Amino acid sequence: MIALLCQSGCASRPAPHSLSPDDTIKAAQQVLTDRCLTRQGLTPPRPGQRPRSSAQQQRIADALFGRPPAELSLILANGVPVRAHTDGCLAAAQRTLYGDEKRWFEVSTVVNNLKSEATYRKTSLSAVRVRHHSELTEWRRLRSHALDTSARVLRGAGHRDT
Repeated sequence: MIALLCQSGCASRPAPHSLSPDDTIKAAQQVLTDRCLTRQGLTPPRPGQRPRSSAQQQRIADALFGRPPAELSLILANGVPVRAHTDGCLAAAQRTLYGDEKRWFEVSTVVNNLKSEATYRKTSLSAVRVRHHSELTEWRRLRSHALDTSARVLRGAGHRDT
């Protein structure tokens, strides 16, 4: 009887919480950027940490985001340019996760600005989505690749919630 109660009690425990796809990718990106900063002798920044010197903050920012000039550029439908670097730890993490950093920059920039484009063009979001069908398809493909890669990165880093 006790064994039966234990079995039924054990079976009713909730499954361990797993990360959402977005959080899985963010966690893997954090692991990869932290490793990159650490390899450069820098301490990855954390919320609540005591402030660093301006020079130290600049070294971390340069290592994380890259140094000018930006190598990737895209002009949005409203004429606003968007730029990104390919030489920082964040760019290296994106190369690892998405496989094609340049293509991810292009499609994610378009996809992240669909609502703005609809407003600018004074059209519906669904019409803009149709216009950018190929970018949305590629965004999904690259994101799927990143999710698979993220799970491997997190398993290798000892995370149990993937």
